[in-house]
Amino acid sequence: MDELFAPWRIDWVERDGDADGCPFCVLPDRDADRDSRIVARSEHAFCLLNNAPYNPGHAMVIPYRHTGVYGELTEAELLDLSRLTQRTLRAIEDGLGPDGANTGMNLGDSAGGSIDDHLHRHVVPRWNGDTNFMPVIDETQVIVEAIDDTYEHLHAAFADQEGTRVDDPDDAVRIV
Repeated sequence: MDELFAPWRIDWVERDGDADGCPFCVLPDRDADRDSRIVARSEHAFCLLNNAPYNPGHAMVIPYRHTGVYGELTEAELLDLSRLTQRTLRAIEDGLGPDGANTGMNLGDSAGGSIDDHLHRHVVPRWNGDTNFMPVIDETQVIVEAIDDTYEHLHAAFADQEGTRVDDPDDAVRIV
């Protein structure tokens, strides 16, 4: 068995909230945006850093309302989800400077997502050469930056965007 030392994951394992509940419903209701890794909030959606990132800056844009069916989103939720995705891409570009990005959703049981009953859009920054020999030869993904450091970069990049406010540095950036 391969072992990978990841001490930052203990915060996720020991997090508050209902263990049987949907984390995408529980996390935004906590009073701890930074600890929950919620970087930005809009009216109908929020941006959360992925605790098991593919690359540094791997974020998810998630509607507050619990649904796994894309067709159930209202027009306001769809527009807000898209706008927050656009702002997330801009924050990733400004804060991390990748060469590109992947975005997408895993919809339904067979699509491969680990949480299929609360839809979410992945936003993954990509760099030329970010796939190296480790995943190919050793089936090991190397993440080159701590999630807390990534949070700081993206929080600052969101805060620099027009139409945002930060009430408290430990809170998510508010999209107004």
